[in-house]
Amino acid sequence: MAGTLTTQDILDAGLDDWRELARAIHTRFATGDFATGLRLVNAIGAAAEEANHHPDLDLRWGHLDVALISHDVGGLTQRDVDMARRISALAAEAGVPARPEAVARLEMGLDTADKPAQLRFWSAVLGVKATSDDDIADSSEQLPTVWFQDTEPHDPPRQRWHPDVWVPHDQAQARIEAALAAGGTLVDDSPAPGFTILADPEGNKVCVCTCLERV
Repeated sequence: MAGTLTTQDILDAGLDDWRELARAIHTRFATGDFATGLRLVNAIGAAAEEANHHPDLDLRWGHLDVALISHDVGGLTQRDVDMARRISALAAEAGVPARPEAVARLEMGLDTADKPAQLRFWSAVLGVKATSDDDIADSSEQLPTVWFQDTEPHDPPRQRWHPDVWVPHDQAQARIEAALAAGGTLVDDSPAPGFTILADPEGNKVCVCTCLERV
């Protein structure tokens, strides 16, 4: 889409405090306590109002998670890069370190031979409107995005659901190695670095995903 940035654009921007996961850039600031986090939220809020570009903020005791995306175009733009730099500067001024290695996102993929029927059901049961013919996304991000993948009809117990765990591209290998050490098995790494398919000790599959191009 016109005006949106590619993953390579984001990597070239030198946003050391931020990592791209799925469609947005994310970071975590280690505030150490709630009051420090609240002061940083207020500073970010003022900067966001000035720029008329508003991040998603999730304040918890000890840390503040921040996500940026240009919702009007459904992707990342220069506005996000500029705001990310401003937010990083505000955190640095407050003496709050960034911990981008700690961010992650969870999506759920469902193999189905009947996308329309499954989309209607899961939209109803989750109380979230479908955003396309292929996925359901909760704008409040309380629920993970659910997306639907075509498959041939088949009977249970073949696995239909699988989690997609989005991690920073520079943390993926460590996460994969930890999962293998914990009893998992490597199913397929041919799509890496975009995603790597693992299986748990009982054979249930999970994809470890990054923003890097899938081969």
